Amino acid sequence: MSNRSKLLVVLTSQDILPTREGVKTGWYLPELVHPYNVLNPYVDMVFASPKGGEAPIDPYSIEDSKNDEECQRFLRDEEALWKETKSLDAIIDRADEFLGAFFVGGHVSMFDLANDSISHSLTRRFYESGKIVSAVCHGPAALVNVKLSDGSCMIQGQTVTGFSNAKEDAYNFTSVMPFLLEDALKNHGGKYEKAGQLFGLKVVVSGKQGNLVTGQNPSSAAVIGKTLLELIQKL
Repeated sequence: MSNRSKLLVVLTSQDILPTREGVKTGWYLPELVHPYNVLNPYVDMVFASPKGGEAPIDPYSIEDSKNDEECQRFLRDEEALWKETKSLDAIIDRADEFLGAFFVGGHVSMFDLANDSISHSLTRRFYESGKIVSAVCHGPAALVNVKLSDGSCMIQGQTVTGFSNAKEDAYNFTSVMPFLLEDALKNHGGKYEKAGQLFGLKVVVSGKQGNLVTGQNPSSAAVIGKTLLELIQKL
């Protein structure tokens, strides 16, 4: 039994893009692998998803990462991590065990995690107790609808980032998304920031206790891992 601190890693359970018939999808491989590799030597990560069991990987992200040795090694050696996830409702009573949560991106986080009440409850508990709440790319979709105990939006007045409208347009996904993440972050009171270049990296730290960490896109994944490690080592 490890005595190391635990971080909850949350993946989508959605395996089909509802608005494009037959299109397989899921969480985005490098957005998990690069933070995982930074954090794994220092913290135990517990993997969860709304439904539990196998959390699907976006096939495009596997193809897009075929020359990424870290991603290919992870696919080969760490299969159990995403094929045997805990369900979020099995985690809710264990919230005190964790340093906080990290939400991995993937377009379909916009469909399930954005509306998952158990995820929202966990996030509220973590945030209000000063624990880490973090997400990358489309992962911040899990944060936009989180309400605090006083009824206010968690991200209201906080500096945040996430997948931009311009990138959604560049990928021709604007018409098939249930909402645009950049717009939602702004509409819920977040102070949205993005990189100067379309594919540039951006990670921001905010929150009333400096515990809200968001990254804009896949290229931000390794940096968000390093940022989380710095926060964890201060706890």
